[in-house]
Amino acid sequence: MPTMKEVRDIARQLGIRPTRMEKGELIRAIQRAEGNFDCFGTAAEEECDQEECLWREECFRESVAEEIR
Repeated sequence: MPTMKEVRDIARQLGIRPTRMEKGELIRAIQRAEGNFDCFGTAAEEECDQEECLWREECFRESVAEEIR
């Protein structure tokens, strides 16, 4: 699971200014910049067809946390 610093570093490499963004918002911005769906944290019942996504495992954890809230 990437740390927030690592997520910010990835964002900067893609030309994204990570200031004042929460982790989920920043990851979705990275997904868009990579030309992918900006779907972080939205997987339902751990179903996702984005097999190569860097954020896949963390996305599942985030999705479950959202369901509990």
